[in-house]
Amino acid sequence: MSQISPSEDIRSVTDLKRNTRDILDHLHATGRPVILTVNGRADSVLLDVRVYEKHLQAGNMAKLLAPAERDVEGGRTRSARGFLKEFKRARKIPG
Repeated sequence: MSQISPSEDIRSVTDLKRNTRDILDHLHATGRPVILTVNGRADSVLLDVRVYEKHLQAGNMAKLLAPAERDVEGGRTRSARGFLKEFKRARKIPG
């Protein structure tokens, strides 16, 4: 997603009502969010659904990685070699 363009990506709710299709076409073409204003103040953000899904996936991945990152920060790690030896031994895998 490229950087927001204030002249193109900040629109009023009134403008959205009058030019919905144009604004949505722009949103889909650029992949950039559109910031909607009410009385001159930022109120809401519109996102292309594909961009939104990517943000959801990234957030979900971050949630999955967070415990592992805390383990690394806390020094609770071990070598891959040691883990594989223990894993094979516990499951009686030869080699």
